[in-house]
Amino acid sequence: MTGGSGGTTRRPSAASRSRGAPSSSAPDPDARRAAAAAAARRSGRGDHGPLRVMAVSARTLLLLGIASVALLSVAFLAYTGGWWQAEAESEGAAALRRMARSVTPLDAPRMMDLPQFQGDHKESLYWGTYRPNVYLGIRARTPLSLIAGLMWIGVKNGQYFIRHVCQDSDELSKYGWADHNGRDYGRQELTDHGLHLTTSFLKEKGDGSGYGGDWAVRLDAKNEGSSLSEAQESTTHLFFYIADEAGKLITMGSHEPPSRGPVLLASGSHEEIGDWELYLRSEDNLEIHRAGFQTISMHNLSDLVQHALVTNARQSGNLNLPDMTEDSSNAMIYQVSIKLPAKIDMVFLSGAGSKNPMTAERVNRLTGPMLSTRLESKQKDFEERYDQIFNVNNKIVSKELSVGRAALSSLLGGIGYFYGQSKIALPKGFSQKNGDKYIPYWPAALYTAVPSRSFFPRGFLWDEGFHQLVIWRWDAHISMDIIGHWLDLINADGWIPREQILGAEALSKVPEEFVLQYPSNGNPPTLFLALRDLASAIHAHQFSDEEAEKISTFLKRAYVRLNSWFQWFNSTQSGKYEGTFFWHGRDNMTTRELNPKTLTSGLDDYPRASHPNDEERHVDLRCWMLLATNCMRSIAGFLKMDSSLEKDYYKLSDQLSDFETLNKCLLHFDRCTWMTKLVPILTLVTIQKRFV
Repeated sequence: MTGGSGGTTRRPSAASRSRGAPSSSAPDPDARRAAAAAAARRSGRGDHGPLRVMAVSARTLLLLGIASVALLSVAFLAYTGGWWQAEAESEGAAALRRMARSVTPLDAPRMMDLPQFQGDHKESLYWGTYRPNVYLGIRARTPLSLIAGLMWIGVKNGQYFIRHVCQDSDELSKYGWADHNGRDYGRQELTDHGLHLTTSFLKEKGDGSGYGGDWAVRLDAKNEGSSLSEAQESTTHLFFYIADEAGKLITMGSHEPPSRGPVLLASGSHEEIGDWELYLRSEDNLEIHRAGFQTISMHNLSDLVQHALVTNARQSGNLNLPDMTEDSSNAMIYQVSIKLPAKIDMVFLSGAGSKNPMTAERVNRLTGPMLSTRLESKQKDFEERYDQIFNVNNKIVSKELSVGRAALSSLLGGIGYFYGQSKIALPKGFSQKNGDKYIPYWPAALYTAVPSRSFFPRGFLWDEGFHQLVIWRWDAHISMDIIGHWLDLINADGWIPREQILGAEALSKVPEEFVLQYPSNGNPPTLFLALRDLASAIHAHQFSDEEAEKISTFLKRAYVRLNSWFQWFNSTQSGKYEGTFFWHGRDNMTTRELNPKTLTSGLDDYPRASHPNDEERHVDLRCWMLLATNCMRSIAGFLKMDSSLEKDYYKLSDQLSDFETLNKCLLHFDRCTWMTKLVPILTLVTIQKRFV
């Protein structure tokens, strides 16, 4: 037999060579075995006689067989277990790489680094009504800004309520911007159960101003419905505040109410605008109370005010702020108690100083009669520009005209500035050491319009494309600024988080289950609608040479990012069969819906397959892909690009335009049925979804 070490064949022994029966003269077998064993012991070897198979019992054979099978099984499991472990480790490493890419910016020049977004353009948009989640909120386009805003005490069914954050439960019969030009002027009207408030905003860069210029807010309060005597007997409480998100100290000004002149309310310093001051001026009799807080929770300011009012009321019996400040206060609240009607002007001066000889002149220009004149002039300019841009003629009645202006103004007045980090969901089974199921996106800014100030005061990707169909016609520079911010959010895979929840104020309005963003889920690429229009408007000579040059530069830089975005759709949202697409992200495990929603499509409740799977073929997404390819073709043609990429888009556009191919993809539908579904979808992509 074969040896285990040398691999050679042993010669058989003399005893084994003779397999016949022993002769009568042979020695006794037992004696021979004993002698052989003794000889072996003397030579130091074991008994290596022949293997006597026939001498082994059946039980022994069974045990040996079981042991052999067990040994082989263990060896197989050890081998395959190592493979499974290696496979699991490989999948885990791949998931980690995908996670890392999902929070890595696209390696391409940033849109907002273009020269056209620097200098005067950037400064002109520094201050604005960029906090759409509150009834009146002002901030700068910077991560840690000074913020200002308005609160008031509303009365409903004999109960007092703090009004601050826009919410339908307040049951205001009216609120919204009647005029707003998106830059330096706005007028808003609010009606709250007998109180009518008009808030006006004006911004200017004058002599002596710091970076971003100065701004003013006029609060015009009147009674609504009640008699003048009733209004004069009751007291209305307004609250104006200013706070520093960076936590820097704010110094409280005079404690004396104004006597027909401006009074310094607060002052401080900010690294971007230098020293600043806040003034109040009114010709009416006022009662002013104050409170100062040290806080980083700007989204909870109304809670601080309510707690201070309740505490002081219990102690003093008066519904007033306590006229006290905490150490190192970075938030100052001013309660202005008035008898209706009343008018109050608040003025913010940047680059200010108490010894600046121009301070009085700058305050005077932004208060009183001069402010009234300038607000009237701005309103007239807004109305004339609206009529010119949207080709208003005499056939449009006054009521319809005011609705159109309010729609545009609500859109422009709803533009906000946000800064923070989106929360990106980890793959199933993964979590951080602290238990978090997400990893943060990179810190980013977003300048964007919002779908709704009360329900959705934050950026939504698909809504923004529809917003820009209107905004670019009003102000192409603002529109490009907004689109540029969105395109700078593209990650290394070409994905943009569909819902932008940046900062504590935005996060405070979102239910927890909707906070996390999933890198597998998209949103209709509606930004292509506005980009296509911009390119077409240049062809139609709707812009000056200077404007056309800036738009061309913008489109040229955007092309790389748009291509990455398109390729993400083409690779991640493609269907099982060539030429088909379907929206990922539908819940195929839910037991609460007969037809699970398709939130990613924008058509949340649109009827689709009752059991989501990769066999779905979503016609609306195929239409969006065709729109995107045509837009990329248009931009490439406009920029006179001649590359293989451009040719690929031409080819893909032809394929997606082929009706017969589409028909083959949808053979399982009755033609009349799917055509009735396709028509509203195609119509939808050419109109604006909503203004507010």
